[in-house]
Amino acid sequence: MFKNIGIFVKEKSNQDIDITSLDNMIESLAKQEIGLYIDESSKYQNKSIENKDHKTFTDIVDLIIVFGGDGTLLNSARQYLEYEIPILGVNMGNVGFLTDIKIDNFEESLKAILNGAYKIEERNLVSAQYNENHIYGLNEVVIHSGAYAQLMRYRLNVNGKVVYEQRSDGLIIATPTGSTAYALSAGGPIIHPSLDVWTILPMLPQSLSSRPFIISSSENVEIEIFDGPSDNAKICVDGQDDVELPYGVKINISKMEKTLKLVHPEDNDFFEACREKLGWSLNISNN
Repeated sequence: MFKNIGIFVKEKSNQDIDITSLDNMIESLAKQEIGLYIDESSKYQNKSIENKDHKTFTDIVDLIIVFGGDGTLLNSARQYLEYEIPILGVNMGNVGFLTDIKIDNFEESLKAILNGAYKIEERNLVSAQYNENHIYGLNEVVIHSGAYAQLMRYRLNVNGKVVYEQRSDGLIIATPTGSTAYALSAGGPIIHPSLDVWTILPMLPQSLSSRPFIISSSENVEIEIFDGPSDNAKICVDGQDDVELPYGVKINISKMEKTLKLVHPEDNDFFEACREKLGWSLNISNN
């Protein structure tokens, strides 16, 4: 049972989300027999929430409720992953595969969760290591040429064996969580979040026969970049800022030991989310 709730709100919330709806949901939370806290670094303030410094916040909260879209939840995950605090997402954004609580049934869903009607799902994260650098993402690692519509040359190895050497705009290594994000837009398959796999997806490859494939996340994946149109290639995770990659560098892809713990309503259904978010078979028969 959750007793001390942390609040995480999308930055620039006064521009991007409905503040009235947000305040109403916070007031609904305040009526419950729980403690409500917010990291003092947050720009959102509400008289019903007690400000705490970062250390105190992470020490006392046993659940973080994120108000925003999937991007906001990804931001919260980066800030609080090391503390292993479960996260519940309230969808105030667009698609919302991760933030599955809706505004219009927030109070009902919240009461059920606070009464123990929930499940915790652990999502794997993908790690990229090169030279002395280490970055990680919940959705994907993207390695690209750094120039619009221009190719880079690289080699992909799995467990020390060459898969291919080719030219493309870049390469996406996506988790099952990321399979409904950028990788989906690039033509990748949707992967059920319970599977322990990666999707490896070339971006606009020169070879027309080059296609996405799926491997176990326990495999040793290595990408070596040879050359490209710019002075350096680029790498980014979860749509964050690009980081320069010098040519000749080897990037090792692996699974993070820590997982992101997501709290869902007890009746959460991944396929229902696909139908709703992606417009699958909207007229479902009751037979």
